[in-house]
Amino acid sequence: MGNVVLIGFMGCGKSSVAVKLSYRLKRQMTDTDRLIEKKQGKSIREIFEQDGEEAFRQMETQTLQELKETAKNQVISVGGGTPVREENRTLMKEIGKVVYLRAKAETLYERLKKDTNRPLLQGGDEDLKTKIQGLLEKRSSAYEEAADLIIDVDDKPFGQVLYEIERGIRPSYRDNANTASEEGGYKGKYSQRYPLGQRFGYGTRVPYGKPSYGTFGSYGQSAAGNRFLSGGRSSYDGRTEGDLQTLTNTCSTEEKAQSYGSQPYGQSSYGQQAEGGQLFYRQQFSRAAAEKEKKKSLRKLLVINGPNLNFLGIREKGIYGTQDYNDLLNMIAQKGLDCHAAISVFQSNHEGAIIDKIQEAYFDKTEGIIINPGAYTHYSYAIRDALASITVPKVEIHISNIMEREDFRKVSVTAPVCDKQIYGHGLNGYLEAIDFVLEKLDEQE
Repeated sequence: MGNVVLIGFMGCGKSSVAVKLSYRLKRQMTDTDRLIEKKQGKSIREIFEQDGEEAFRQMETQTLQELKETAKNQVISVGGGTPVREENRTLMKEIGKVVYLRAKAETLYERLKKDTNRPLLQGGDEDLKTKIQGLLEKRSSAYEEAADLIIDVDDKPFGQVLYEIERGIRPSYRDNANTASEEGGYKGKYSQRYPLGQRFGYGTRVPYGKPSYGTFGSYGQSAAGNRFLSGGRSSYDGRTEGDLQTLTNTCSTEEKAQSYGSQPYGQSSYGQQAEGGQLFYRQQFSRAAAEKEKKKSLRKLLVINGPNLNFLGIREKGIYGTQDYNDLLNMIAQKGLDCHAAISVFQSNHEGAIIDKIQEAYFDKTEGIIINPGAYTHYSYAIRDALASITVPKVEIHISNIMEREDFRKVSVTAPVCDKQIYGHGLNGYLEAIDFVLEKLDEQE
């Protein structure tokens, strides 16, 4: 798989993602800014003040030249301005697969407004928002030109960003996921809504900020040799892959095939006749329904795992299976993409931390909770009381069939304050629980 090079504007999360990604991929992590600081014996800010920006940019290029010769199977985070130089873009592509962590100016402002260690954002008469917007506009085309994979990071849980990167840099990983689904993996209401391997928008390089009508591609493949776009968004105009799915569901299979084949890549079939005189979007399509779907925001869900769940794949494999905790995280991240939900996952071996997380969910507007309390299920009245304080839909989940195990496991003090209890369905139980919560939320609208 080679090296992975992370690029993006300052504040997009390159350094944090690089650390976590290197851990998950079991690779060395390298930060070019830190390499430069170590070599020069001073901070980036001091280099800017004493030597100037041009000298720093030359140091970046020299560092990339060295990494081209020495870096093997590393996760490399580069400075926000590094891709601006054409020479640097060429070097990064020679070093490895380049991943652009793309964020909106509004997101970057919220992350950087209290940061006083960014030389390019200090001083001058412009306010911080204007500076960020201006720099981002200047650099966006360079970022996109350099990127082999683009990940939109706005409003996404950290784990989901990591998952999308792994999926994008590992083709066999996606193939395995498709195979698992086709061979009888869990398929609930929301999984069918966006079938794995058939979502639109993936595999097409959509211009930033423009709609993507007609630019259909298959999952993980480029429709015209263009770069793979991840993140579940066709553009920043608010239209998502789910909107395209809704539009096309009104056509028959035959009509879809005719419509897809009737337009060249990058052109829209909207309002035009496909082969055989069939209209791509049928008259019976409800525009009101489309607008409702378009405006629908990401559902915010929380999955909480209690003690020893992080030891999946290690503990009692005959009971809990051989899949490890990362497999569970990947399944949940994929589910979030499939059902248009932002799903955060939290795990702790400590009762107080779990209670704090449940209380936090009340304040951060979490819309639904899926919880596997582990052994706390059977005696933690404190967790039970915390769950009772939150009125959002809640599901208690257990991987094993607790009703066929020891007597003490058959007792749950937390289930009575949840809307549903699921047990004995393995890791797929989490996916069922997510579907249940989403259905409850739909019913409440």
